[in-house]
Amino acid sequence: MSEDPKAIIDGAERWWSTSIIDVHPGEIDIRGYPIEQLIGTITFPEMIWLMVRGELPTAGQARLLEAALVASVDHGPHAPSIAISRMAITCGAELNNAMASAINVLGDVHGGAGQQCMEFYQMIRRHAANGRDLEAAVEAALPEYQEKHGKVVGGFGHRWHPVDPRTAPLLGLVEEAAAAGEVTGEYIAIGRAVESVLTRKKSKPIPMNIDGSTAVIFSELGFEPDMGRGLFILSRSVGILSHAWEQKQQGGRIKGPMPKNIPFTYTGTRRRSFDRELDQQKIATAKADRRRA
Repeated sequence: MSEDPKAIIDGAERWWSTSIIDVHPGEIDIRGYPIEQLIGTITFPEMIWLMVRGELPTAGQARLLEAALVASVDHGPHAPSIAISRMAITCGAELNNAMASAINVLGDVHGGAGQQCMEFYQMIRRHAANGRDLEAAVEAALPEYQEKHGKVVGGFGHRWHPVDPRTAPLLGLVEEAAAAGEVTGEYIAIGRAVESVLTRKKSKPIPMNIDGSTAVIFSELGFEPDMGRGLFILSRSVGILSHAWEQKQQGGRIKGPMPKNIPFTYTGTRRRSFDRELDQQKIATAKADRRRA
């Protein structure tokens, strides 16, 4: 028995459902707002917030989100994602392919520290809710974090900067927002407690870096850790695009990760002559040895 055509159409209409956008001929509504009322009225960070959160942010929330996005756009060609975008262009890739190649390496190791730091902050918050002071909560959460993510605590210390120049202005904005009641200030206190505990354990300063400070901002703004990584990728995509476009203007052909006059380290067998008969004898001898063993 054939299915009722109306039921087929109804099923097709229900195949995808979304609360984000409603589109009809001549009409585009984003979260209920006509797009023509948003164009030229709200900023891009406000649009990001509206898309992912469902409502427009306050001015203070939008300012914090924008600051975090601005701070994370780039860290130079030594960052693998940026280098990949440039190498891809020299291999003949188009901008979209170069960007996709670069974005695809932003995973747990390169690009994941902010998300992992947000998870750590949440672990600490749970331990603090049981009556511990913040530094005791950090001590309690640290083994849990390291079991999941390894020894290195994402968001603290930096392989390039003794003190990350992006941290102080970002945390200053969080303090201003907390004083104005835009955020609670809970996560900046957690972040500073982590900094204090790690510094004491290492007997040297382990300052918060860009990942730790943006993790503070995203956590203060109520974003989940997974979304924190997504927001970082949005920001870093600007740097990736910029470097890919610059490389396209500079030209260059098949540029690898380092100049050709700088050798890599070879750790294999020393150069030898090919002798099929001798090699087959060695293989046969090895097989016989394995059978005897």
